[in-house]
Amino acid sequence: MEHYSNSSRNEKKTWVTAVVANEKGEIFDLNGYAAVGMTGAVSVPLTTDQTVSLPYGGELMFLPDRRPVVYNLETERIETLEENPYAPGEAIFPVAAFNSPGYVITYVSAYKELDRAGILPLFSYGAVGWYGDEFRSAVVCVDRERRQDLRLMKRRDIEAGVYHMRKKMPGNRLRKHLETCALEYSCPAGKNFFLGRYEAPLPTSRTCNARCMGCISLQTDSPVSSCQYRIAFTPTPEEIAEIALEHINNVKHPVVSFGQGCEGEPLMAADVIEPAIRLIREQTREGTINMNTNASRPDVLQRLFKAGLDSIRVSINSVRLKCYEAYFRPKNYGISDVRRSIETALNMDRFVSLNYLNCPGFTDTPEEIDALMHFLRRYPIGMIQWRNLNYDPQRYLSVMYAAENHSRPVGMETALDMIRKRYPRVRFGYFNPPKEKFRLSST
Repeated sequence: MEHYSNSSRNEKKTWVTAVVANEKGEIFDLNGYAAVGMTGAVSVPLTTDQTVSLPYGGELMFLPDRRPVVYNLETERIETLEENPYAPGEAIFPVAAFNSPGYVITYVSAYKELDRAGILPLFSYGAVGWYGDEFRSAVVCVDRERRQDLRLMKRRDIEAGVYHMRKKMPGNRLRKHLETCALEYSCPAGKNFFLGRYEAPLPTSRTCNARCMGCISLQTDSPVSSCQYRIAFTPTPEEIAEIALEHINNVKHPVVSFGQGCEGEPLMAADVIEPAIRLIREQTREGTINMNTNASRPDVLQRLFKAGLDSIRVSINSVRLKCYEAYFRPKNYGISDVRRSIETALNMDRFVSLNYLNCPGFTDTPEEIDALMHFLRRYPIGMIQWRNLNYDPQRYLSVMYAAENHSRPVGMETALDMIRKRYPRVRFGYFNPPKEKFRLSST
């Protein structure tokens, strides 16, 4: 592991204090030690300039079978702690932040795995520390929209919306499925449907043509568990259209989206999605019909665009073939199909976003940045939605480094700045925009 320090300039730094947890999961700070973040093999002591107040809605997690990596302010060295330095014999564990939507992790929580360590659950693991009277997180904000702000999603209001929709569409199976999403899985998209705001989900597909390492609805050959069950039925076009029209007719600048975490690939259900879109568009031209997709079937997408699909958000972790295939593990399609789908969308004047799954130590390497730059030059998409990859970071990096060569990371903030300066027309964000905002330039 490559270490970084500023020992000659300690006096000028305002360090963020390291936080750790004991076996009970109790979190506490360690005076005399600064928090450390990782980007690949590079470890960096964190300062207040590199962190922000932990965004509202963020959660803290302690990492079992791992030891915290911290910066000793007295020795001016980065070290791994085997036990609590103030309570010898007490085991301590690293702490990470799962940050709120709209915030990009710049450093991963620094830790060293024990030999027995299992794979971490499907979350992102941002670096976090303590300063003053608050937790500080190593992130940058790319989207301040409050679409998934938990303070605007009161349980009583969601339950009232559920009750209202039960009365309004009692026989709709998709409505019933979304109740589970909103009330049991705490899905923000499901909640927003029952609250009558922003973007409503339209999960449809039971199957997928990829085997993503970090799939949150189906894991068959991995020790990691999926976070939720995949939809077990295929809704009819009429059921889909009923949900979509309810949302479109009652929300300002509404978005409805196929392709959710509780389903497979929506292009695999095009036989019901295409007539559903036509039913919607027979009733109204208002609203934005979006699809979150792996863009694996360009010919099918072309049909959906003709039916009335307005935009697509294409999930991708890398535009380099080997890295893409190592994560998505596609079945019967390749990244050339993804590129053709994007080209088709642009030729048909549809809005295209990248659902760009980023991870410090990989996304911020020169090779990945250069590849993305060349991609953006060829495909003038409208937006990059920066999404923190929900996967064990060290396990992910080992797979990516085996797939392709990577140089020393430049840092996520530098990577974002480089792309923004080269392509200022490409908007940075997190959420699918309504069509009223498709033509807005990047800010």
